[in-house]
Amino acid sequence: MRIEVDVERCVGAGMCALTAPAVFTQDDAGFGAVLARQDASAVSHPAVREAIRACPVGAVSLRAED
Repeated sequence: MRIEVDVERCVGAGMCALTAPAVFTQDDAGFGAVLARQDASAVSHPAVREAIRACPVGAVSLRAED
């Protein structure tokens, strides 16, 4: 699994970065972004699950590795 932010859907609310700052940031335009590649422990961290839930537009998700 990998953590993903859909930049087409993101509105820059910042809930991901506020909820899980060790995993998410906001880029220069204010949109959510995942910090460097995350390991398996980040994917299963409760704060990441909360960030997914907290995103007002559903832009944060977990995706199966290709």
